[in-house]
Amino acid sequence: MKKRMARLLLFFLVLHIVVAGMAQADPQTYLEELKTELKKKWPANRTINLVFHGHSVPSGYFQTPAVHTLEAYPHQVLQQLKEQYPNAVINVITTSIGGENSVQGQKRFEKDVLPHRPDVLFIDYALNDRSVGLEASRAAMEKMIRRALRKHIKIILMTPSPDLAVDILKQDNILSQFSRQLVELAAKYQIGLADSYAAFYEQVRNGKQLRDYMAQSNHPNGKGHRLIADRIMKWF
Repeated sequence: MKKRMARLLLFFLVLHIVVAGMAQADPQTYLEELKTELKKKWPANRTINLVFHGHSVPSGYFQTPAVHTLEAYPHQVLQQLKEQYPNAVINVITTSIGGENSVQGQKRFEKDVLPHRPDVLFIDYALNDRSVGLEASRAAMEKMIRRALRKHIKIILMTPSPDLAVDILKQDNILSQFSRQLVELAAKYQIGLADSYAAFYEQVRNGKQLRDYMAQSNHPNGKGHRLIADRIMKWF
């Protein structure tokens, strides 16, 4: 029975990875123009804006109400980018609000996100979208995606980080459903996908304890944010 369960878990992990790989834009080429900009030196360079739109996780909440901005994945990404591109001027801008879902986020998208003129836009709402359901989440996400694409903004969707209340190894759990939906959206619009969910899943499947990566039930700690940041850095 245990061997059968292990084979099933391996099958679903491989399936998730294969589908995600088919869905997303090519990580080697999607940000090619931006990577060229990041390599430029003064006075030929310009400021690069990375905008992170979402809920409490990109905002940096660990154990609520404490906010660990510099340990959250947007700033971990900045730190890694500066090591890779030492001559680049990079702004990391978070338009995230703790407790928000994508339906709320899309309502303020024009006012709060687009004025920052993102070079890359990261959207991370799936964890909180359990409160609105798959259908409403998809509609809100598509509105934001289409608005950004009309402005020729590069987009990277974020699959959900975990919640200790959800068994990440359970087949077809609610977070895996949202993850698959985001994979489908990335395929439809040929945009980027940073698979946070798979990063945590792989750790648990390899015998690690999920709580070691969590500050509280639904917020990663610094170690957990590093898993997310590493998935984003595959695009750079």
